[in-house]
Amino acid sequence: MQKPTKDRIPLILRFHRLMDAFTKSNDERDFYLNKVEGFLIYVDLDKPEEELNLLEKELGKEKNKFCLIPKMTFFEIKKFMEGFINEKVYDIDTKEKLLDIISAKDPRENFLEYIYEQLTELEKWQQYYQDRSRIKVIEWLRSHNILFVFEEDLEFSRNILEKLKRTFFEEKVSKDIASARNILLTKAKMYYSNEALNPRPKRGRPPKQISKTTIEPQFTVDIYTTVSSVMRPFLYIPDITNAASITFSSKFETEEQLLASLRGTRIRVDEKLEALSQRLESLKKLSERFGKDITKLDETLKAFKPIGEPIKKKEKKIAAIVEEKEEKVGEAIKEVLPPKKRGKVRKIEKKGEYVGPKKKPFTIRKVAQIKTKKKKK
Repeated sequence: MQKPTKDRIPLILRFHRLMDAFTKSNDERDFYLNKVEGFLIYVDLDKPEEELNLLEKELGKEKNKFCLIPKMTFFEIKKFMEGFINEKVYDIDTKEKLLDIISAKDPRENFLEYIYEQLTELEKWQQYYQDRSRIKVIEWLRSHNILFVFEEDLEFSRNILEKLKRTFFEEKVSKDIASARNILLTKAKMYYSNEALNPRPKRGRPPKQISKTTIEPQFTVDIYTTVSSVMRPFLYIPDITNAASITFSSKFETEEQLLASLRGTRIRVDEKLEALSQRLESLKKLSERFGKDITKLDETLKAFKPIGEPIKKKEKKIAAIVEEKEEKVGEAIKEVLPPKKRGKVRKIEKKGEYVGPKKKPFTIRKVAQIKTKKKKK
């Protein structure tokens, strides 16, 4: 193993690995960062007891070279979720639902289960989780005075990055590596500026939109020269390239495990949905058949139209004969019966006047009193 000399460049760290370690660090999991070369050690309790005892002794000898990654408290976890709800969730019903979830039992897992059902909220949560984790990791590295750069932020080619890692402890290097080291030093200073913790949009007139060529980050092979044989089984080098694969869950290590658990809870719901879809398909078929029957009826009625026309003509002739007979019967009745006396009908001058024969005026007649003879006694 090569003995380290005075380092010439900042530590090249993988941000997504550190983000994952910060999320998983709890009472049962310990993660350590090496301050000399930047590798991570995961104290996996599933390893044999002998290996764990040797690792404990090794870490005890080199305390100054390692930093224990802090564990997230219940208060910090809740603050994470509350910050997202208050800053990024705009729908009132969704906000109230999430606030109820984080105030109930098992808030972390229930929060994730609900978020993964809402696609728009999931995208916002993953971005918020990454931004907040980045600030937390930078603050922690700054508190330990570690000079660092994130490999995800670099725009070097794969070849130069590998050369930088191999020549980490070498003093004499080629010109291209020397210029790359200077770029890394200026980049490292940016992480110690106020803008690194409080990124704000630039004021003033926005620049003209120019088609910028985006370079994808080139992840190289992990090259470490100071890892002892005792620590090699505990090296933490997962292949994580984006924040979407890192979960906020404390139970599940990967996003695939989390999604598998969510699918298990949705089996009953899926069965109900399948039954409903089958019913809808059967109703669709019935409606199609019914529509075909109606079209057939319309076609048959159109075919019988010319047969119905002569029947209508016969009906009209019968109605005319009946009318003639009724008129003749009416004339015969008038000849037999005497005519009714009708008074003269006055012309209607105004609405509401009496129409009919003129009535005689009502008069009071005076009648002479009848005199009766008195009987003689």
